[in-house]
Amino acid sequence: MDFLKLIQSLDELLYEIMSWLIFYPVTLWRALTRPLKMMDYSDAEQGDAEDQQYTDTLSPPLFLLLTLVLCHAVELSVVGQNEIVMRQAGLGRLVDDDSTFILLRVAFFSLFPLIMAARLVRARAVKLDRGSLKAPFYSQCYVTAPFALTVSTSGMLMQLAPGGSPLWGLALLLAALLWFGSLQILWFAQHLRIGRLRAALHASRAMVEALIAFVAISLIFVGI
Repeated sequence: MDFLKLIQSLDELLYEIMSWLIFYPVTLWRALTRPLKMMDYSDAEQGDAEDQQYTDTLSPPLFLLLTLVLCHAVELSVVGQNEIVMRQAGLGRLVDDDSTFILLRVAFFSLFPLIMAARLVRARAVKLDRGSLKAPFYSQCYVTAPFALTVSTSGMLMQLAPGGSPLWGLALLLAALLWFGSLQILWFAQHLRIGRLRAALHASRAMVEALIAFVAISLIFVGI
């Protein structure tokens, strides 16, 4: 009987993994072309029963995770091993293989949806707890994934131009920041029902906090 349960579990796992081949491109396309609608979609899905959520897309955290795994795989094949794993300096000594580096990367980029979601909850003057934080965090993951993909691509472009001009990578990084920042202004304006100027203040504050945390933790792990 236990063996049959194991077979059924493996059957469900295989189906789930293979379905990613369809639903990952679908989710990525929608997040790129209709990011705000995807964020609204995520909010709406939170009201459904757990087994009925995200039936035609990937769940937001899984989408972000798979995007970062894909980024890491491309980086390994194009650029090689990351500097944090290679240098083994500072807290980077704790990151000694690809699995732990992927987890670190997920933690880094998850700072953005976490801080954005926390800023929204505070601006609403609602108690900050797991319940109030979950929906905005999930919706933010849908736009953080394309942002992470673009930032990772810009990093690879800059590493591929030793001694040359990293302008393409820098231009892509700037475009990613402008795209992500613009979405945050619209998102805060929509959910707080305020003007875009006030929304820009909320978005800027959260963006600066996230970037400072991202850079500071990165420097600790690199050992600078």
